[in-house]
Amino acid sequence: MTIFDPDELYEVAVPRASSPTKLRITDLRIAKLVGVPFASTIVRLDTNQGISGYGEVRDQASASYVLSLKSRLIGRNPCDVDAIFRSIKQFGAHGRQGGGVSAIEMALMDLAGKAYGVPAYQLAGGKHRDEVMCYADTPGDADPHRTAAKLRGRLDAGFTMLKVDVGVDLLWDIPDALIAPPYAREAKLTMHPFTGQQVTPDGIDYLVDYVRVLRDEVGYGVPLAMDHFGHIPLESCIRIAQAFEQFNLAWIEDMIPWQYTEQWKRLTNSTTTPTCTGEDIYLAENFKPLIDNAAVSIIHPDPATSGGILETKRLGDYAWDRGIPMALHLAASPIATLACVHLAAATENFIGLEHHAADVDGWSDLVTGLPNPLIVDGFIRVPDAPGLGFGDINPDAMRDHLDPSDPVFFSETSHWDSERSMDRIWG
Repeated sequence: MTIFDPDELYEVAVPRASSPTKLRITDLRIAKLVGVPFASTIVRLDTNQGISGYGEVRDQASASYVLSLKSRLIGRNPCDVDAIFRSIKQFGAHGRQGGGVSAIEMALMDLAGKAYGVPAYQLAGGKHRDEVMCYADTPGDADPHRTAAKLRGRLDAGFTMLKVDVGVDLLWDIPDALIAPPYAREAKLTMHPFTGQQVTPDGIDYLVDYVRVLRDEVGYGVPLAMDHFGHIPLESCIRIAQAFEQFNLAWIEDMIPWQYTEQWKRLTNSTTTPTCTGEDIYLAENFKPLIDNAAVSIIHPDPATSGGILETKRLGDYAWDRGIPMALHLAASPIATLACVHLAAATENFIGLEHHAADVDGWSDLVTGLPNPLIVDGFIRVPDAPGLGFGDINPDAMRDHLDPSDPVFFSETSHWDSERSMDRIWG
């Protein structure tokens, strides 16, 4: 009997850049960047066949979240995406702490796609769309006319959907607009129900007048979402949501912490303004209370927290079954952005991808092999090249964004090679 090497069979049938069954991870290195748009850690997984895969730790997250996983990856086949993900997902958590696992999953998808010569969206089940719509995030200003001018600038740049920050930060110096104890202005680490703040009728009127200026300037035909309302309790959130119904908003985001399913359900049921949350939730299973209870109108995971491409695809499909659309939160370089593009292409109920870097000069220059600018008229064309679809990183452009306090640029990380522990979490 003749014994065939499976990779020799693949050589005939499947064009690809490597021998997939023999591919092994040999190294993990990182680069620490700032201003892309925020602090970000780029992850590179190297292999024994000379191909590398890239991922990105969520904005402003510790690089140690991904470095601590290195010893659990060396020697493994990156094409075993699901098996590796299942073995490391216990080391992630909600918020920025999900960033390490999520970045690794993105890099594995990049490597697997390159190994088999297919784009990442094919590994996620194929695509539903050829272009992905981006919505531009815009910080608010105390003067609504200056904020409106920023929004018009986004429209002039070709974006067809917008998001803006509107919240109690606008009210602190407005007489009789906000009831709050003296410490509340600095209560950034206190969850919303416990700050003692309440928005008054005068405060509601002020916010309504502010948003009316924005709507009058950009028109009612543009999808306009709102975020960063501040740490206010449910009752004030309900009053704001009801007052904003006249403005036909795309959604109101993260008004209360995602953990409070019953409060979200009360808010959603109290208004016709769509509600949205999820950027800090890790793993699809933790979205289920919100989805199963119809507690939000739109789910809003950040794939750099929620577990990467395949885990967020599972979440999107679960929400689709229950009639809930999915938008994607993101504040990242083109690397995590492209991971989101492949995810969005493969997920039927996707409606919009956040872009937080509209004001970052040279953002598209951070990678090569793609249209520049990457976003044209508010859309990103889904790349068909293998993996995440870009040619390579641009070292010169990335070095321009090195963190001056810790200028790490893919330096050796051998001191993380030997970390060992009993990782099993079942008896």
